[in-house]
Amino acid sequence: MSDTTHIAVPEEAASESVADLVRRILVQLGEDPNREGLRLTPERFEKALRFLTSGYGQDAPKILNGAMFSVGYDEMVVVKDIEVYSLCEHHLLPFFGKCHVAYIPGKKVAGLSKIARLVNMYARRLQIQERLTNQIAKTIEEELRPLGVGVIVEARHLCMVMRGVEEQNSVAVTSAMLGSFRTSKQTRDEFLALVRSGK
Repeated sequence: MSDTTHIAVPEEAASESVADLVRRILVQLGEDPNREGLRLTPERFEKALRFLTSGYGQDAPKILNGAMFSVGYDEMVVVKDIEVYSLCEHHLLPFFGKCHVAYIPGKKVAGLSKIARLVNMYARRLQIQERLTNQIAKTIEEELRPLGVGVIVEARHLCMVMRGVEEQNSVAVTSAMLGSFRTSKQTRDEFLALVRSGK
């Protein structure tokens, strides 16, 4: 799966830093970017935003290829409750929750921490939850060639909690089931039971 995207940026926008743009936004909102509490906010915001979108500078094969091992193991591998923090691309507001990943190895397994790093890589981009879920599943399928992959993401979206419908307790759940997770109800049910266990 290609992670590299080339985007044409207008020349006038390319000459401004994110901090410069934030100063202009503050003025448009009726604020004074030079008052004490806001003086360093544009730089702080830029630093935070670059961290929250640092996934654009990472490469999925490099994350996984350094820790793939040939192992004779054909039972389900589950990494559950991986914390997810991302930004909704529609409103640039956070959504956050848990990701559960499972796969049945073909000939290779990945280091367990690499699965979490893969989730974080895709989460640290401007996202929608559905795409995030699919990207994780398809990358594991392409890189590990397992017999099947299952991914579930459960998240709360601040664009729903803080604005719009203001649904305080709503949780969005998305899933991607590939290979044996799609074709076998028994495999799906085992995954769901393992995810729910201990909750």
